[in-house]
Amino acid sequence: MDRVEDVLTRLRRYPDVEAPNLYAVDAADRLLLDTAVDALAAAGSGEVAVIGDAYGALTLGAATRHDLAGLRVHQDLLTGELALAGNAKNLGLTDRYTAHGLDAELLGGARVVLMRLPRMLSGLAETAEAIARYAAPDVVVFAGGRDKYLTPAMNEVLAESFGSVRAGRGRQKSRVLVVGEPLPVGESRFPVAERIEEIDGDVVAYGAAFSGPRLDIGTRFLLEHLDRMKPDAREAIDLGCGTGILAVALAKSRPHLRVVGTDQSAAAVASARATAAANGVADRVTVVRDDAMSSAADNSADLVLCNPPFHVGAAVHTGSAIKMFAETGRVLRPGGELWTVYNSHLNYRGVVERMVGRTDVIGRNKKFTVTRSVRGLRDVQR
Repeated sequence: MDRVEDVLTRLRRYPDVEAPNLYAVDAADRLLLDTAVDALAAAGSGEVAVIGDAYGALTLGAATRHDLAGLRVHQDLLTGELALAGNAKNLGLTDRYTAHGLDAELLGGARVVLMRLPRMLSGLAETAEAIARYAAPDVVVFAGGRDKYLTPAMNEVLAESFGSVRAGRGRQKSRVLVVGEPLPVGESRFPVAERIEEIDGDVVAYGAAFSGPRLDIGTRFLLEHLDRMKPDAREAIDLGCGTGILAVALAKSRPHLRVVGTDQSAAAVASARATAAANGVADRVTVVRDDAMSSAADNSADLVLCNPPFHVGAAVHTGSAIKMFAETGRVLRPGGELWTVYNSHLNYRGVVERMVGRTDVIGRNKKFTVTRSVRGLRDVQR
């Protein structure tokens, strides 16, 4: 086994969900490293940027194969950032990279960019704009992903910021787009804002924020029950807050309430802060980048709202939601309430009851179920 493959096989997803069907490296990571091999060999230290590295395969693979230092990395998800840090420490490679936002510090003078293609076209558009704006004029971007998530629209989005976009040869159901010749891009289009009647205000969203400036249908259904959510609550948490719609709606409807929005996405956190400011509640809505409330104190909240994910990367997996429920049981005070909306086929009720407390179905439509769980005086089962 060569040294690079040894590094890749030792990578872990932790602190993200780990399971036998979830992997820290995939065929798209390996294809990206192979496709970019000549460009990486020619690049000097400080000339390579990595965007969207899930758990460190691209960063640590490039550092190992080409003995590169000065790699600059941007990961939207905190779990990816922490996993890369943990993997780098275990492999003795912590001095090879630095973490950055999607900005000039990440991309200034970069001649090679490795990136995983994001699912959302708006996220791709914002990233492509940033690369074209800040990177070197001769920058080459290697953007890869699994075939089932690639669409012709991605080529079109990249062509808005680059003069050359070509698809490489596929391998193991993965493909890499090779992109170059950055075009003048002007001022950033992001964040974008849209008026939402349900909160009587604007929602602000950066490109990578889930659902953009729109109201997703699960959140809309949960909002219908806002008035019933623990009327005497003083501290509330919007867990997985996205663009901050639930946090802002709560703060606007209850002037006495202080709300914390928490999300592991850097784009979501920036969006939620901007949404709170746009609606005049930034003094009562605090937004933090966190992994499932891990930084919140025990028994510190009266009310938690959650619209949990049911995808972990490319796999349908309930591990992230279960992690959220477990943390909620720890963070809620006795008598505190968790209000959850989820796809009805997932049937989370039993799981939430075990991890939080007595759970009742409050609403159900063709697609979603809303439940209220009350934290009991007993210890939550672990």
